Amino acid sequence: MLSKKYKLLLGVLMLMGSSVFAQMDPGYNVKDSSVIPSKRLPQYNEFWNNQYNFPAKPRNMWEVGASITSPTESSDVPAKIPTLGFEAHVRKAIGYLFSLRLQYVNGYAEGQSWQPSTEGFQFNSAWTQSGYKAGDIVYYNYKANIQDLSLQGLFTLNNIRFHKQKTGFTIYAGGGIGLTAFKTMVNTGSNATSTTPQYETLFQDVYQTYGASYANRNKIRKALEDGIDGQAGEGSNYNTPAQSDAGGRWPGIFSGYTLKPSGTVVFGMAYKLGKRVNIALEDRITFLKTDLLDGQQWQEAAANGTAVNVTTGDFDSYNVLSLGLNFNLGSKAVEPLWWLNPLDYAYSELNNPVHTKFPKPKFDDADGDGVIDQLDREPNTPAGCPVDTHGVSRDTDGDGVPDCKDKQLITPTECQPVDADGVGKCPDPACCKTVLDSLSHLKGGIGGAACATDYPSLSFKGNGKGLSGDTKALLATVASKLKGSPDCKIAITGYPGASKKEQAVCKDRNDAIVKFLVETLGISADRITTDCVVGGGDKNTVDIKSN
Repeated sequence: MLSKKYKLLLGVLMLMGSSVFAQMDPGYNVKDSSVIPSKRLPQYNEFWNNQYNFPAKPRNMWEVGASITSPTESSDVPAKIPTLGFEAHVRKAIGYLFSLRLQYVNGYAEGQSWQPSTEGFQFNSAWTQSGYKAGDIVYYNYKANIQDLSLQGLFTLNNIRFHKQKTGFTIYAGGGIGLTAFKTMVNTGSNATSTTPQYETLFQDVYQTYGASYANRNKIRKALEDGIDGQAGEGSNYNTPAQSDAGGRWPGIFSGYTLKPSGTVVFGMAYKLGKRVNIALEDRITFLKTDLLDGQQWQEAAANGTAVNVTTGDFDSYNVLSLGLNFNLGSKAVEPLWWLNPLDYAYSELNNPVHTKFPKPKFDDADGDGVIDQLDREPNTPAGCPVDTHGVSRDTDGDGVPDCKDKQLITPTECQPVDADGVGKCPDPACCKTVLDSLSHLKGGIGGAACATDYPSLSFKGNGKGLSGDTKALLATVASKLKGSPDCKIAITGYPGASKKEQAVCKDRNDAIVKFLVETLGISADRITTDCVVGGGDKNTVDIKSN
């Protein structure tokens, strides 16, 4: 059951969360000049006068925070957890992604080895000066007080969002450099007035009972704890300075401490409780160029039964897991930029333009052909020339001369090419008599024009029934050929599917073609037959053939 103080703490946090959530705003107002630093006001004014594309960066709050921590070492001696400490920091955004943080960490870490040292301890001054000698057995332990001050660069990983305005949860990572001061003590069982190894018998008994088996590691640690706690007097405390780097310990306020430069890697996540409060869970690893953070650096190596002073190959490091509260401080400032989405304003302006100035729409038609200049593919159409929907002069017979200049509106294909006035030169019938005689079996007979066989096919889109400009131009060439061969007839054939709807579309298309040939182009209706052949071809194609 939770104690009253924990219940009270939980209640305060829930109340804080419920109250500050009500104060959360969607972002900041880009128009608010009060959050713009004076040195950026020129950019602010240029932006709102449409002289610069980017709004000025607002002044943003500082973050200060404190956390409860649990430091643990990664070293030659296995760590004991949990341990306690605290951290405090101040953080400032440089941009939306990058921020700088100055952090102070203070805590302690403990360790207890379950593996015995039978030789390597002979080179460790903390144990030899406490009376342990060749033939003894030692179980390493330590308690290290760690203080660290570091400057870190942090990158926010998830505040740029393309499908959401902002988030109440951020993930960040980064690293930094600093100074670490540590003071490591070991429990040798000897006090200041005696160098008698108080734990000599205990260590021997534990080793004789459990050996050095990994399977017995928990039993070994338990036996050492019980045995050490059962020892009376000063020897049960961490009162022996651990071995340290030569000349590494400092005097004065750092008396007994070793000071080392350090590098730190950070990964964390924060959950917003409000515009000014968030809770954060973080893990950081700090690397030191020392193998004596735990007071132990010697391998268990021997040659012919003689101890050899060989150090371990890796430096020690420590890990700090923390949970804490952060507060944003500052007036006339937006919340820290890592909580804001820099795309917020751009998306809002796209959705509901306030600042953007759109050009005045223009519907000019320079050549007066009825098609505006933005859509006109022929911007200099001569006055009075009919055009199609793209503003291009019509050329019904496709001879390259627009209708407005064509003195022969429908020039038969066999009479093309044409001159500048669109008039073609048809072949002399006398010179072609031999060809006509060879075609005497065709309608028209000798001396008459043979029926054409190169009539075009017409294409329609979907269930469309109307005649496009291109289709009408093709029908004009059909009419020209029919007029040149008065005795010839044509058959118009469509190819619908089996459905009644498609067959009805086919009939309507045929009727539209006949109506255009008869009423517009002057072809007699008795020279045209129509048919719809189910499944005979492409349903969007209509063939015209000599009949």
